[in-house]
Formats: sequence, structure tokens, C-alpha cells
Amino acid sequence: QVRLMEYGGGLVQPGGSRRLGCTAADSTFNYLTVRWFRQVPGKEREGVSCISADDGSTYYADSVKGRFNISRDINKNTVWLQMNGLSTEDTAVYICAAGGKTCDQQYQYIGRGTQVTVSS
Repeated sequence: QVRLMEYGGGLVQPGGSRRLGCTAADSTFNYLTVRWFRQVPGKEREGVSCISADDGSTYYADSVKGRFNISRDINKNTVWLQMNGLSTEDTAVYICAAGGKTCDQQYQYIGRGTQVTVSS
């Protein structure tokens, strides 16, 4: 069992930046594809970004392309989601999930999420 933990959420002003981390104590995490989702009450969960364990390829939803960047730090068992140019539309609980070798495969593990609120 790989237990995921997200961190880095908080209150951000519009136009600001925030970096989220998804980590696990088990180094098996470094061999798993990691996805970031976001969830707003009353709306469908949205896939935000993904980094493949297979070849490191990345995916971004159109809504965040050019503003968000996903990366992996193997030494820290962490996948980062750097979020820039934030707007109120980005307010959500950000959740990471891990599993599989590529972004089109199912994940097996999911975290509890971290709240990001964009507000002045």
C-alpha cells in the first residue's frame, strides 16, 4: 500500500503562485505514474496534470496549460505541481493519485487532497 500525502495548499491571491507536493514514504512511488486532479463541490473532478513513470512524459488540461508545471523529485519521493497565474477558477481541493506506468492507465492509490483557495 502506497500512502499518498498532498501538501502546499493554502490561500493565494489572484495572479499568484503556489507549489503543491505529493509524496509517499514508500520509494515505490517513484516508479508510479502520478496524476493531479482537482475537485470543486458540485462539479465533476477534473484531471489537471499527469507525469508518466514510463518516460516522464507530461500531460496538462487545457485549463492549466502554460500556467502549471508538473515535475518529479526522485530523491524526495515527491511530485510537484507548480501553479502560476492563479485565478479564482483554480480554487479547489487538489488531489494526487498514483499507479500504472502511463497516464492512460488506472491509478491504484489516491490521497486526501489539499485545499487551494484563490481569493483577494
